[in-house]
Amino acid sequence: MAKRSFTEGTWRADPWFRNLCRALASCRNAEEIANFLRDVGTLSELKAWSERFEVAKQIAGGKTYREITEKTGASTTTVTRVGSYLFDGEGGYTRALTSLTHHPLSSRPR
Repeated sequence: MAKRSFTEGTWRADPWFRNLCRALASCRNAEEIANFLRDVGTLSELKAWSERFEVAKQIAGGKTYREITEKTGASTTTVTRVGSYLFDGEGGYTRALTSLTHHPLSSRPR
């Protein structure tokens, strides 16, 4: 089978990606999402996704890119990329950050 194309123009319509989205949407709570993500992603991937979301939170909170790099250890490239998607992306970071502000998940470990 030929390698699948996954580009800026095709990613959203890709049936495998759509199935991944449906699988995430089927999770009923944060615990189920965590379990699913752990099965799907490596610890390195989970760390990178978590770091990017923390960077987005800090950018939205008004921290400078330099402050964020120092506090999180994220590279300046990562901070810049997250900032770009936060302001000019699909709106996913903004929606998620707004949702957490209005409906914060319990910070208590389970």
